[in-house]
Amino acid sequence: MSDDLRALYQAAIVDHDRNPRNAGPLPGATHEATLDNPLCGDVVTIRLIVDHERVRACAFEARGCALSRAAASMMTTHLVGQPLAALRALAAEFEAFARAAPDSTVPSRLGDLSVFVGVRAFKSRQLCAVLPFRALTEALARAT
Repeated sequence: MSDDLRALYQAAIVDHDRNPRNAGPLPGATHEATLDNPLCGDVVTIRLIVDHERVRACAFEARGCALSRAAASMMTTHLVGQPLAALRALAAEFEAFARAAPDSTVPSRLGDLSVFVGVRAFKSRQLCAVLPFRALTEALARAT
């Protein structure tokens, strides 16, 4: 496996793909969105319970590649307790990070999400990692 591919599938990504956090349905969700990537078949649904402009609970369901499932799992670990404005900013920052040039600086604010730096070298895989963040943005825009 090349160094680029090895970086793409770092241990944290493999762990979140095989042992996803916050996976499954979320009864009582107040916000929900499902998005797909028609190029590869990934489908991600994000569900949230929002109360007083903060996420109180979250869950996801994802079908597709390890990157989209792991990104959804890792993303949801950052959501609970956060104000909606901060989550919109996180989604925008992650997308900019994933689409940046491979040698660009990695923002320290992304914390463990920076393991997705490997997607920068693979334009076709960037949407896989970004898809859950786009679903989050869509879910925040609409209440169920």
